[in-house]
Amino acid sequence: MKKHIILIISICIYLSGCSSKKDMVIQVPSNEIDKLLEHVTDVMVHDVTNPPLAARFFSYICLSGYEVLSLNSDTYPSMQGSLNTFPTITQPQVEGYSVELSALLAMMATAKKVQPSGNLIADYEKNFLDSCKRVGYSIEKINKSIEYAHEVSKQILAYAKEDGYNKTSNFPKYTPLEGEGYWYPTPPAFFAAVEPYFNTVRPFTLDSAAQFKPEPPVAFNPEKDSPFYKLMMEVYEEGSINLGDKSRAIATFWDCNPFAVKTTGHLMVALKKISPGAHWIGITGIACRKENKSFKETLKIHTVVSVGLMDAFLSCWDEKYRSDRIRPETAIRKYIDPNWEPLLQTPPFPEYTSGHSTISAASAYILTHYFGDNFSFTDSTEIKYSLPTRNYTSFMAAAKEAAVSRLYGGIHYRDANENGTKQGLKVGEWVISTVEKIETKPLVIDSDHTEEFTSSDVN
Repeated sequence: MKKHIILIISICIYLSGCSSKKDMVIQVPSNEIDKLLEHVTDVMVHDVTNPPLAARFFSYICLSGYEVLSLNSDTYPSMQGSLNTFPTITQPQVEGYSVELSALLAMMATAKKVQPSGNLIADYEKNFLDSCKRVGYSIEKINKSIEYAHEVSKQILAYAKEDGYNKTSNFPKYTPLEGEGYWYPTPPAFFAAVEPYFNTVRPFTLDSAAQFKPEPPVAFNPEKDSPFYKLMMEVYEEGSINLGDKSRAIATFWDCNPFAVKTTGHLMVALKKISPGAHWIGITGIACRKENKSFKETLKIHTVVSVGLMDAFLSCWDEKYRSDRIRPETAIRKYIDPNWEPLLQTPPFPEYTSGHSTISAASAYILTHYFGDNFSFTDSTEIKYSLPTRNYTSFMAAAKEAAVSRLYGGIHYRDANENGTKQGLKVGEWVISTVEKIETKPLVIDSDHTEEFTSSDVN
């Protein structure tokens, strides 16, 4: 109920200036988008939605709302012509609807269908509409908005159905490769590989998941004088011997592992954590609120960021199951210290490249385009998960920290973070050039952004 207080106040303020009941229209604050996506995130946490799939959900949910705006605006063009095989969205033959209300309801309609626990979105929708009714919004306008929203959502869902994700469940069960140097499930839960066929899903803007294939990882070699052994020793030292309070705080803040579990006696209890993509959706909302972006601007930026998340995950996952590199936890226990444990639990998929590094860099590029290179903000995304806020001078500074957190957490080698960041920047630049139809330029990678990943930056 508290989530809708601001909406009610905004509506009441608007209504006080109306001359008659027929003039009454809903004035939907832009932060209602944040509230809805926060609830979508809660449902993802409830369902333990894996990171690539979470990005897929966010993208289609946001697209549903954005296309409602596009159908009713000359300044917000449709994604048709920008996204791969995206259809021309047909204007519903409905009159008397609210554009902004319809946009939110279209997002809810899509969320109810794509998320396993869609019934939880239905409860949110009911409370939201009840708050509208209490301030005098007519049942007729609400119903017309629902009708309009569902017509648009159906078209987005049809587009989503054609992306090939549903076919991935029909592929053979993934079996880890035998031999040294390859990924293998890690403790404590030894989960099976997550989304091994995700690279077969249709990208939004990329020509294929392999468009920005990174350079190959440092080759596996357990000999003590090899480059790989040095990478392994660095993780061992940074993730235990040299792990100070600051680096520990960074690793914990950017953990974002929905698969984390805690052993209690003979039971394993899931720990409530958001996905990396959800964290950057949260940052997007923080930036939009700080700049007082309009409802339309807020929804557009969220949509482009979510599209970038999806394509960045596709790019990263394409490489993960190609290089199929062993995780530090497995390698260090075998070749250095059999009792070693990383600070963070190792996610259930191959190591190279780092997913968080890739999607953070892509998101940072996109957000820098809309807000500028030196946009400072306080990241409060993790407060509800009992973590403090952190301050950043730019989106790239946050992306750099997200990347180095994987080294401190003991779950990635240095080259996976650095090359993942480069990979993500290329994806982000491509998304902006494709969606905005403008010439772009690479962000400069300097010591304040992504080039250096050493503990001296934070300790």
